[in-house]
Amino acid sequence: MKEVNTIMAEDTQKAEVAAEASKASVKLSGDAQKVMEMVEKMTVLELSELVKAMEEKFGVSAAAPVMMAGAAAPVAPAEEEKSAYDVVIVSAGEQKIAVIKAVRELDQTLGLVDAKNLVEKGDAVVLKGAKKEAANEAKAKLEAAGAKVELR
Repeated sequence: MKEVNTIMAEDTQKAEVAAEASKASVKLSGDAQKVMEMVEKMTVLELSELVKAMEEKFGVSAAAPVMMAGAAAPVAPAEEEKSAYDVVIVSAGEQKIAVIKAVRELDQTLGLVDAKNLVEKGDAVVLKGAKKEAANEAKAKLEAAGAKVELR
């Protein structure tokens, strides 16, 4: 129990030192100084009631002001980043053979005919449900071969 009393006494001393420091930095008029002294003597409940009464009387709010980014810029909810992507060939481009080779490197289960049909089909999924890193690597490889690629 003595420890609690010691801690409370230390906190009280710190609050008094802080109050003295703040008095020195702000110069108040005579009336404002009287109000400050009255407020210092009030309980938290009394201060709460005083704040509510002042808010009602003067039509203001004691809430901290919120910075406005701009009236025309509504806040959009943050989109969750997808965890799985589909790598889709939109078009093969001019170098179909290079794109077919790249597709076969990415999906080694495809034979030459299957890869050729996939590339010529257009809007075809090469990798389904790939992680972001793997999908970006596949996209880079296909684009280097001359294909137009999208991640969906």
